[in-house]
Amino acid sequence: MRSHYCGQVDESLVDQEIELCGWVNRRRDHGGVIFVDLRDREGLVQVVFDPDKPEIFALAERVRNEYVLKVKGKVRLRDEAVINANLKSGKIELLGLELEVLNAAETPPFQLDDQGVHEDNRLKYRYIDLRRDEMQQRMRMRSQVSGFIRRYMEDNGFLDIETPMLTKATPEGARDYLVPSRTHQGEFFALPQSPQIFKQLLMMSGMDRYYQIVRCFRDEDLRADRQPEFTQIDIETSFMNEDQVMEITETMIRDLFAYVLEVALPNPFPRMTYAEAMDRFGSDKPDLRIDMELVDIGDLMEDVEFKVFSGPAKDPKGRLIVLRVPQGAKLSRKEIDGYTEFVGRYGAKGLAWIKVNDVDAGREGLQSPIVKFLPDEALDEIIKRSGTQTGDLLFFGAGNANVVNESMGALRVQLGHDLDLVSREWKPLWVVDFPMFEWNERDERWNALHHPFTAPSGSLEELEANPGESLSRAYDMVLNGCELGGGSVRIHDTAMQHKVFEILGISDEEANEKFGFLLEALKYGCPPHAGLAFGLDRMVMLMTGASSIRDVMAFPKTQTAACLLTDAPSEVSAAQLKELNIRIRKPVTEA
Repeated sequence: MRSHYCGQVDESLVDQEIELCGWVNRRRDHGGVIFVDLRDREGLVQVVFDPDKPEIFALAERVRNEYVLKVKGKVRLRDEAVINANLKSGKIELLGLELEVLNAAETPPFQLDDQGVHEDNRLKYRYIDLRRDEMQQRMRMRSQVSGFIRRYMEDNGFLDIETPMLTKATPEGARDYLVPSRTHQGEFFALPQSPQIFKQLLMMSGMDRYYQIVRCFRDEDLRADRQPEFTQIDIETSFMNEDQVMEITETMIRDLFAYVLEVALPNPFPRMTYAEAMDRFGSDKPDLRIDMELVDIGDLMEDVEFKVFSGPAKDPKGRLIVLRVPQGAKLSRKEIDGYTEFVGRYGAKGLAWIKVNDVDAGREGLQSPIVKFLPDEALDEIIKRSGTQTGDLLFFGAGNANVVNESMGALRVQLGHDLDLVSREWKPLWVVDFPMFEWNERDERWNALHHPFTAPSGSLEELEANPGESLSRAYDMVLNGCELGGGSVRIHDTAMQHKVFEILGISDEEANEKFGFLLEALKYGCPPHAGLAFGLDRMVMLMTGASSIRDVMAFPKTQTAACLLTDAPSEVSAAQLKELNIRIRKPVTEA
């Protein structure tokens, strides 16, 4: 129906007759001449309708925004005075010779150039929202990213292999989405949270190098970078160790950014241990663009009378840190109270602070209710250790180490954004040497920090003797404070896998019920293997500068896991439920 895309028409086509199809982006009537900006996925072109063709002109008078048109016309240069340098087609226009209205349109629920449209409206009328240039560009970049990754994987010997969407329910963290089976009454499939087990089975099958750009499902509480269904770039290899997996995937990301964004990422990416990341930044996905760090001062406070500090300083499970905020002394008391409330959301009981009005004046140059509780020697060492200058603000985190890390790590990031302390650059890194397990205080048991198929860095005997000190052969790629992807060397030995299950409190009976097919496969010649999975949605979110993964997905769900476009989830008929032998039990409500 068309010879060219609108956004591809330029001065090289002057005096040629072409055919275009698209939507009316805008119509203007200027003293007997009608201008229509015709839009398609490639951009805009201005079409001019003169009154010397009365039938066509009359039809052009009736078109409105979002009408779908087919236009045949002659390309001509614009006058110098009306050239639009912001458009590829800005030096030309199309003189309309023929016009066909392929479809009329009612007035849309919002204008495409309105930046203040509520997200619920954008999601309800997603097919209109996706017409916006910003969304078109994001979808285009998403396609470029996935296309590049497919080519890179194929060029490096990886096979694209699909794994099942209907699989066994093995809840390990997030809840599964369950699918009732009609042919096996009372039994259920689960939608996969990850192809983890199947890609390991592919390595046992001799496939050697596997990849898949695959949909995954998790029924979990949602945030800006979470969705109930999301896309994963899944990778697994045989006979490669962690360094080799990290090298090949790091090269892929570096080449991807060079190809799509023309950005040169560092070569190689820096590496940081989990322990160092938590000590310096309170997070295992530190944003290195923010030049602030958590500094331990527990050794300075063990003997002070101020129990808010001395208590955590003496507690083996406690932590006491200072966070220097450059030029933060300008913050008002109201703003400081706001940050106190912020850390409280993470379990912190308060937020002590000191304004440094004059670093050379000693105690007299400090402003804070807590200064009177601290000896001069401790104050001097805090100033020295934190590198504090005049005009800075010191925030203190004290309490349980996990709470301090989480609250002060989050505060560091929040302050960085609020005070414009985030550098305009890309800062990738690898975080390595994760603990194998973390202790669950509530259930009094060990949990796997990653997943139960992650290999430890030590021997079976070392793991059994001291699980709390055991490190894993896991690695996460972090970019600007977001986890791009994570992976590990997998367990390929039956005895080691049983031992990990045992430490996690998974009995032989439970292990066989959930993972029996994997344990069986380990007996028949399992190669050493390792892999990694990237979150495609999160990757594209970062690359496009979007604030949510919903803005880089064509048809996302809301934060309550609902689809406003299709009104899903929804009730189903009694006949469908009867066929599945399912009865709905309504929640009991109090009178």
